[in-house]
Amino acid sequence: MSEKNLAVSPSAPQGGVSVVLAGVGGQGIVLASKLLARAAMGRGLHVRTAETIGMAQRGGSVTSHVRIGDGASSPLVGAGRADALVALEPAEAARQLPFLRPGGVLVTSDAPVVPVSAMTGGPAYDLPAIMGYLRASVAPDRLVVVDAAAAEGTLGTARALNVVLLGAAVSVGALGPIGREDLLTAVRASVPERFRELDERALDLGSAATAKE
Repeated sequence: MSEKNLAVSPSAPQGGVSVVLAGVGGQGIVLASKLLARAAMGRGLHVRTAETIGMAQRGGSVTSHVRIGDGASSPLVGAGRADALVALEPAEAARQLPFLRPGGVLVTSDAPVVPVSAMTGGPAYDLPAIMGYLRASVAPDRLVVVDAAAAEGTLGTARALNVVLLGAAVSVGALGPIGREDLLTAVRASVPERFRELDERALDLGSAATAKE
């Protein structure tokens, strides 16, 4: 599923870590932010979260901000202040890239969710151009691209891509003090039992699904 494992040790500012999660409606961004927040609380860390949701319930932009540790007086991450940007959709990664600080880590899916406007005569969705922009904007050792089609093929569903991306982010150290076991505990505490085994596999798959660009 991956070309090479990526070893990242981001130097997050003293006192905490700020993460922005981005995608479109229906991809599970809010659940991913809740899992991350619960994982942090399980370690006894201070957490603040906020979500912004686009006009369309499904297909509109969804962004969650998660600030972990001391010094997070506001739940919102300022422009250029995110230590990690975790994006389930490439165009949303490009849209939210201004939040990422210099030296921050971008973890993104490579699978587009083409908007209705692009299929009804609006501007075309140019995935190669979007991925080229991300590669040109983020240093190679700060960029993690997850092969979403391979993940879906292994898991049998795209429903758990949000957890795959969290697994990829934690595997490269992009979530600061949060480790795999913290996320695993959060999954077991938060996810309905019928989905728990799937999300546990997705978390492990994400650890092996990083690709060095």
